Amino acid sequence: MSFSSDIKRELNKTNNLSNKELVKYELLGYLISSNTTIKNKKNLRFSTESDYNINRFSRLLSNINIEHDIAVNNKSFYITIKSKELEKIDFIEIEKVEESIYISQFTKEQLLEQAENGKALIRGAFLGAGSINNPENLYHLEISFINQENMEFAKNIIEKFSIKMKELVSKNKYSLYLKDGEEISNFLALIGANKAVMKFEDIRIQKEMRGKVNRIVNCETANLNKTINAAIEQISAIKKLQKTGEFNKLDENLKEIAKLRLENPDISLTELGKMLKNPIGKSGVNYRLKKIMEIADEK
Repeated sequence: MSFSSDIKRELNKTNNLSNKELVKYELLGYLISSNTTIKNKKNLRFSTESDYNINRFSRLLSNINIEHDIAVNNKSFYITIKSKELEKIDFIEIEKVEESIYISQFTKEQLLEQAENGKALIRGAFLGAGSINNPENLYHLEISFINQENMEFAKNIIEKFSIKMKELVSKNKYSLYLKDGEEISNFLALIGANKAVMKFEDIRIQKEMRGKVNRIVNCETANLNKTINAAIEQISAIKKLQKTGEFNKLDENLKEIAKLRLENPDISLTELGKMLKNPIGKSGVNYRLKKIMEIADEK
């Protein structure tokens, strides 16, 4: 089962059907989603592949005494509300020319006044036509709406909860989306998917930890490669001086560090410095090895 399905199954169990106001606004969220269509300028149809989703929508309709028909075709479920029943839904307006649904002005005012009403609408919209990727792969949450006006109104409600969703508008598609992990987590909390929030945060923390470990490993690998390359150059310079007989002309400090480098090609400058008769720091070792390389370059 997908992460989206898990969330919708959890939301399907949300026990707030005794509150008629919240039922109305959650139903409204479904109605303004892109999976709702008007057929023949009369009947309204909602379609989904989620049995949890169709069950929730049906319960909302039954709760406010809206008669409806349920049908199944292959993997898809359909709920149809006939025109005589649509007249009972006084919180929407149906544009007969466009065959589209709009939120009535009075209902908009009520939504903006009460935070819980807004949360219910957004929950319904997500159930109606929302999706979220498996967070183990990438962060992406999206909700599609039946028209641009409803999309923009939903965006205004969501922004009241300090969540900034981006718009995606193309031909006959009006969507809001999130790609930030923290914003998605806040959105799931907003619509009441508390178990999903915990699972999402657990995955997010693990991903961040793996990312940090990988960055550390990559950094250490880069530093190790740098140390190895530097050691190869140093050893090459020392061997050149040995072949030309110039090695014996070096002062004792340079000879000592040169011999230690030949014997210990894979250790750091700090470790080399500790092995000297009179230990010195990293900068002192670096100075002596650079001096050896300069002398080799001159020969």
